[in-house]
Amino acid sequence: MNNENQNIEYKESWRDEHVKWLCGFANAQGGKLYIGVNDKGEVCGVENAHKLSEDIPNKVVSFLGIVADVYVLNKDGKDYIEIAVAPSYVPISYKGKYYVRSGSTLQELNGAGLQNFVLKKMGNSWDDMVNEHATVDDLDREAIDYFLRKGIEAGRINSSEANAPTKTVLQNLGLLDEQEHLKNAALLLFSKNPRRYFAGTEFKIGRFHSNIADLTSQEMIEGSIIQMADRVVWMLKEKFLTMPIHYEGLQRIEQLEVPEDALREIIYNAICHKDYFGPQIQMRVWDHHVEIWNYGELPEQVTPENIETNHASYPRNKNLAFAFYKAGFIESWGRGWQKICDGFQAAGLPKPTIESKQGGVLVTFQRNNVNLKMTDGRQIGSQTGTDVVDKYANKLTERQQLILKTIRRFVIDHVVEGVVEDGVEIPSARSIAMQLGTSPRTIQRELAYLQSQNIIIRRGNDYGGYWEIIE
Repeated sequence: MNNENQNIEYKESWRDEHVKWLCGFANAQGGKLYIGVNDKGEVCGVENAHKLSEDIPNKVVSFLGIVADVYVLNKDGKDYIEIAVAPSYVPISYKGKYYVRSGSTLQELNGAGLQNFVLKKMGNSWDDMVNEHATVDDLDREAIDYFLRKGIEAGRINSSEANAPTKTVLQNLGLLDEQEHLKNAALLLFSKNPRRYFAGTEFKIGRFHSNIADLTSQEMIEGSIIQMADRVVWMLKEKFLTMPIHYEGLQRIEQLEVPEDALREIIYNAICHKDYFGPQIQMRVWDHHVEIWNYGELPEQVTPENIETNHASYPRNKNLAFAFYKAGFIESWGRGWQKICDGFQAAGLPKPTIESKQGGVLVTFQRNNVNLKMTDGRQIGSQTGTDVVDKYANKLTERQQLILKTIRRFVIDHVVEGVVEDGVEIPSARSIAMQLGTSPRTIQRELAYLQSQNIIIRRGNDYGGYWEIIE
C-alpha cells in the first residue's frame, strides 16, 4: 500500500479517539483512515471487522456530525477497514477541538490559526470582520482622497467620484456591514492610526552590513496602509538605497538603483497579502541585496516552484486586495510575480527569489549599489542633495536631516527662479509627517528649530510659499 501522506493514515487497531483523524481529513482535503494496517503500509488485520464497520459510521456521526463511507477489505486472508471522508465546507470539531491534516501529521488549531481557519471555511477573510467600536470619524479623509485620486489615474474609478462622500466610498468597496459598522479592512486602509486597533501594522526597515547584529540604521513606517508603499519608497530613496544621477542631453535624471515599479509591486504584495495576526513587515537592506519578509504563508495552490507559471489570484485579504486593485496598485490575475521578474531582468538584474520562511514569505533581490564602487561599502542612502545636507550632519538628528532632504529635493525638482511649478503639491508639515511616520506637530517643531538655527528659510507666505535650505 502507499505510504502515509496528506490523504492517508494507518492504524493497527480501532480506538474511538481515532475519530479526530477523520476530523482532520474533513477539515483539509478529505482522506482515508485504514484500520488493521501498520505504519509501513502492511496489512496486519483487525478482529471483528464487520462489527466495527457497523459501529464506526455511528460514532463518526455522533462525534463529528458527518457521514463516513466504511468498507471491509481483505488481503491475504486478513480483514482490514477503509474509512473515507470527504472535505467539509464547514468547520468540523471533535469534542470541542478543531484538527486539520497537514502533510502526514495531525495538527490541533487554536488562537489566530483557528480563527483564520474558521473564517476561510465560511468563505470569509479576517479583513471582512467588523469592528463595532470604530466609526467613520476614525478614518483619515486625506487617505481616502489619495485612494480616489490613484484609482482615477489608473482608470479604475470614474472621475465623477473624485469627491464622493466617505460612506459612499466605503460602501462601494464593501467595507461597511448592514449596520454600517466598519470592517477591519477599512481601518487598515484608511484609519488615522491602524496601530490603535491592530498590532503589527507597521513596515520596519533596517540597514545591515556583515551580519544580523550589524544594524546601522532603522526606520518604522506607520499609518494607513493604502499610502504605506509611497512612504516606504520615499524612505528607501532618502536613506537606504542609492539614486545615481546621470544626464540625457540637458535633462538631469535620477533613477533608483532597482526598478521602482517592480519594487513597488513587491511592497504592495507584502502589505496586501500579509497575515495581520502576525508581526510587522520587515525589510533588511544589505550591501548587495535586500530582503522583504511578511507574515503569512503562500496560498496552498501556489509554491515558490510554480509561482512563475500562470495561476489564479488567491488573496488572503479579499477586501484589501480589491481596494489595492481599484487604486491601480495590483492586478487581479495572479501576474504580479511575473511582472516583478520581468522588471528586474529589464534592468539587467537577476530575478528576485521567493521562499517560505518562518511562517511567512521572504522575497530577496539584488542591488545595483553604485556607492559600493565608490566607497568602503558602508555608505548608505541617496546621492541626491547630500552636498548641502551633509554639512549639517554632525549637529542634526536623522529626522532633521531627512526633512532637509525633502526640502532640497522639492526645490531642485519643482522651483525655478523662486517660482513653484503649477500643480505641484508643496511639502507641508502634514505631508512630511506622513512620509516619516510621525506627527505633524513634531515636524512643525523640527521646522521651527531648523529655522531658528538659520538652516532653512521660508519663501513666500504660509500657504503658497515653501521652505528652502540656506546654502
